[in-house]
Amino acid sequence: MKKWLYVLAPVCMLAVFMFFYLSSRADAKAKEIAHQQQVDKDKADADEKKHIAEMKAREDAEKREADRAAADAKTAKDKQDKYDADMVRIKEDADKANALAETFSKQVSELTIEIDSLNKQKDTLTREGFEEAKKVELAEVGRRNAELEIQRLVQMISDRADQSMMAKMPPAPPAKES
Repeated sequence: MKKWLYVLAPVCMLAVFMFFYLSSRADAKAKEIAHQQQVDKDKADADEKKHIAEMKAREDAEKREADRAAADAKTAKDKQDKYDADMVRIKEDADKANALAETFSKQVSELTIEIDSLNKQKDTLTREGFEEAKKVELAEVGRRNAELEIQRLVQMISDRADQSMMAKMPPAPPAKES
C-alpha cells in the first residue's frame, strides 16, 4: 500500500496544481488580453500624439519657412529700395556734377579766350615797348655818332688851326732888361 502512496500523492498534487493552474491561466489570459489592449491603446495614443506632434512640427516648419520667406522677401525689397534710392541719389549727384562741370567748362573756355586776348595784348604791348626802346637806342646811337662826328670835326679844325700860320701866336717879345 505504501507504493500507491508514492503515486497517489503526486497525482493529488497534480490535480490541485491543475485546478490552480487552469484558474490562474484564465486570469492570466484575461490579464494578457487586458495588457495587450492597454499596450495597443498606449501605442495608438503614442501614434496619435506622434502624428499630432509631426503635424504641429510640420505646421511650425511651414510657418517658420513662410516667416523666413517673408523676411527674405522684405530684406530683398529693402535692399532693392535702398539700391534704387542710392541709384537715384547717384544719378542726381552725377547730373549736378555734369551741370557743374559744364558751367566750369564754359568758364574755362571764356577765361581761355580772355587769356588769349590778354596774351595778344601783352605781346603787342611788349613789341611796341621793344620798338620804342629800339627807337630810343637808335636815337641815342645817332646822338653819340653825331657827338663823335662833332668831336672829330672839332679836332680836325683844331688840328688845322694849329697847323695854320695865322692861328699861331707870334713869338713873345724879348724881355726888357731893366
